[in-house]
Amino acid sequence: MRKISLVNLPAWVKIMTAMLLGVLCGGVFREHVYWLKYVGDGFIALIRMVVMPVIFVSLVCGVSAMRDMAQMRRIAGKTLGIYIVTMVLAAVLAMSLASWFDIGSSLQYSRPDSSPAQVTPDWSGLMPLNPVKAMAEGLVLPVMLFALFFGLAINLSGEAGRPVAQFFSALNQVIFKLVQMVLFFAPLGVFALMAWVTADSGFALLSQLAALVGTLYLSCLLVLTLVYGSILCLAGLNPLPFMAKMIPLQLFAFSTCSSNASLPLTMETARQRLGVQAAIAAFVLPLGSTINMNGLSAYLGAVAIFAANAYGVELSLLQKGMVVATTTLGAIGAAGVPGTGLVVMSLVLAAVGLPLEIIGGIAAVDRVIDMINTPTNVSGDTLAAVLVAKSEGELEQSVYAGS
Repeated sequence: MRKISLVNLPAWVKIMTAMLLGVLCGGVFREHVYWLKYVGDGFIALIRMVVMPVIFVSLVCGVSAMRDMAQMRRIAGKTLGIYIVTMVLAAVLAMSLASWFDIGSSLQYSRPDSSPAQVTPDWSGLMPLNPVKAMAEGLVLPVMLFALFFGLAINLSGEAGRPVAQFFSALNQVIFKLVQMVLFFAPLGVFALMAWVTADSGFALLSQLAALVGTLYLSCLLVLTLVYGSILCLAGLNPLPFMAKMIPLQLFAFSTCSSNASLPLTMETARQRLGVQAAIAAFVLPLGSTINMNGLSAYLGAVAIFAANAYGVELSLLQKGMVVATTTLGAIGAAGVPGTGLVVMSLVLAAVGLPLEIIGGIAAVDRVIDMINTPTNVSGDTLAAVLVAKSEGELEQSVYAGS
């Protein structure tokens, strides 16, 4: 009989186990485990350490990945427009449901001393007068704006910019290897934070995390059915064949939690079962697996409301708009692999001054949420491919409507 090694267990199993052990430890030992807060704070500090590199390098790579825009300007414009619209809709829907259900409000956390006293966005500081200084000071929006301009400059430089794009592509791999190193300590950080939170607040967090998961699943199911279905109807297509043919791909994505790992099946589904011409699929779908993250947009939007409610912060309409903007940009810069949402989450919370300490608790259910996010992402990629193909006269409608 083969022995099961703790080292080889999936990351989500380790984190869920750490969460349960942390809750048990905090519930039993109460004030005697308050010192674990410092261990949890250390994990949060590691996450903060990688935030700025992830933001800058990921966004540069996301923009520079669109290097074919000069050759396929019209198709690229349509594709990017669809991706942005669906990500914004997903974020707004999730934020609306999170506000309606008032998730996180019963936690009543006090704001850490290191957190800003208010969350009013400072639009005057949007322009990065000194990008290096902005990175050093953790100013999210100026860094994001500089990364967008830098990535665009790489594209406009043509062949001269290609070595720079390749360098950032390689650097992106290094940065996400660094992220994996940080996430290696996630079980320890989650255990410490959950033990401290349970000892300090009782079991209120568990019910609120369950509410967060339920809200995200409902949000993604509504995106998959109501939002995508309505968009297909507006494009003059029957949504039922699309939804039926997407089920095998969605189940695969649900199990892998990776848009990149699902890409070969996504390509096959779009071309063989939905009638998207090969050239359209070859451009739209790889780009979508890199920058189109509708599920992650919903996730980040709901988490922002969850965190604001937990710390008693009333976000204005302007601030919610800022959350949507940073959520969309953050999702564009995220890699299509499991676990990166926790890092991208930090930039969304930091953009409106919300404490990052809440991430420790959310990390415990990240994998469960990621399981519904990924089908939403790959379905959004395929939706864009169908819409672009339809608009370009490159959709075989007999294949799309057929069984």
